[in-house]
Amino acid sequence: MANNNSKQVQLTGQLKWVERIASVMDDKFRVPGTNFRFGLDPIMNLIPYAGDVSGFVVAAALLFVMAKNGVSRKVLILMALNICVDTAIGAIPLIGQVSDFYFRANTRNIQLLKEHYQEGKHTGSGKGIIIILLIILLVFMAAIMFVSYKALQWLFTQF
Repeated sequence: MANNNSKQVQLTGQLKWVERIASVMDDKFRVPGTNFRFGLDPIMNLIPYAGDVSGFVVAAALLFVMAKNGVSRKVLILMALNICVDTAIGAIPLIGQVSDFYFRANTRNIQLLKEHYQEGKHTGSGKGIIIILLIILLVFMAAIMFVSYKALQWLFTQF
C-alpha cells in the first residue's frame, strides 16, 4: 500500500512539472482586460521554422517524459496526434500563427495525462511504443518542414 502511495505522489509531482511547462508554452500570459491567454509557443512561431521546431521539441520531450513514467499507449498515441496536428497546422504560413493561439497541443496533452493518472482512464503502459512514436514524430516534422519550405519557395517564385 505504501508503495502505491509513493508512486502516486511521484507521478503527481512529475505531472505538476509537465503541467508548468505546458502552461508556459500555451497559456502563461493574459491580454490585459480580457480572459484571452497565450504562451511562448505562438510567440516563438513568429520566427519561421525555428519556432515550429522549438515548439515541436518541447512537446516531444514532454511526450518522452510521460512515456518513461508508464503512460498508456492510447494516451501516447493521442498525445502524438495532438503534436502532429499542431505541427501540421502551425507550418502553414499565417494560418499556423493564428492557430497557435487556439490549438494548444500541450494543454490538450495535460488533460489526457490528468485523465490517465487522476481519473484512471486510458490504462496500460506505453513504454514499448516510445521509440516508434519518436521516429514517426521526427519524420512527420521533417516532412512538414520540407513541404513548408517548398511551398514558400514556390510562392516567392510566383511574385
